[in-house]
Amino acid sequence: MERTSNLQHRTLESHASGWINGLIGVIIFSGSLPATRVAVLEFDPVFLTVTRATLAAILALCLLLLFREKPPARSQLVPLVIVALGVVVGFPLLTALALQYVTSAHSIVFVGLLPLATAVFGVLRGGERPRPVFWLFSVLGSLLVVGFAASQGLTASVQGDLLMLLAILACGLGYAEGAKLSRTLGGWQVISWALVLALPFMAISAWWRMPATFAHISTPAWFSLAYVSLFSMLIGFVFWYRGLAQGGIAAVGQLQLLQPFFGLTLAATVLHEHVSIGMLVVTVAVILCVAGAKKFSR
Repeated sequence: MERTSNLQHRTLESHASGWINGLIGVIIFSGSLPATRVAVLEFDPVFLTVTRATLAAILALCLLLLFREKPPARSQLVPLVIVALGVVVGFPLLTALALQYVTSAHSIVFVGLLPLATAVFGVLRGGERPRPVFWLFSVLGSLLVVGFAASQGLTASVQGDLLMLLAILACGLGYAEGAKLSRTLGGWQVISWALVLALPFMAISAWWRMPATFAHISTPAWFSLAYVSLFSMLIGFVFWYRGLAQGGIAAVGQLQLLQPFFGLTLAATVLHEHVSIGMLVVTVAVILCVAGAKKFSR
């Protein structure tokens, strides 16, 4: 009886830590789209994508060498490649391309689809089985986001919206695959090895796409590049993958519904972009869906 009680206590502590780590990751990721929006105004989107990954990969390699981490097993290489394709290449590149057509405030709303995508891939790749009511709240939150986009007529830019949808799918797969792998490899090790695997291609591409001069690049653009390289590409994933592994991919993944709230705040305060009442209503509604999804996630 005592063993069962201790096990339940440790399980609850692990779930609580998972939600805390997940929340920290979401807060860090919330600055990604506004920072990317600032950067793509002056950097080529492809150059931005490969450069941020190159800088993060160099730091990740230093950390792996410093802590003398063992190389991943052969069976872990394919999942690491999937992580790299999803969150190192796919999401950053697709969002950078999308932000040429839409504002960060508009694109942030699409992030509300990430929890559903992550939960679906968590079932397919992670073997999780949330309760049926969980899917009700998850789908409801996603429908609110899609409904808002549809209410805008999707006339701002069909290209931008399609690119954002593809980015969400790539990111959801990368999140779920990375979370599954982090249970055995470790949270920061997963993103670090994924970055290192992508480093040769990214470094060569960064050199190839490098502009002739950086004289026209402003200080805010450089700061934005630094943020997406250090925080969005590496530090955020340390907390995020740890949170997903501790609290469950589908459950903790619902915290991404909070990301539009933080992101819209940044878009309004830092970029001075217009945040409509509709955006705020959708944001509040999806936040309420987090509570319901959390309650029925197991």
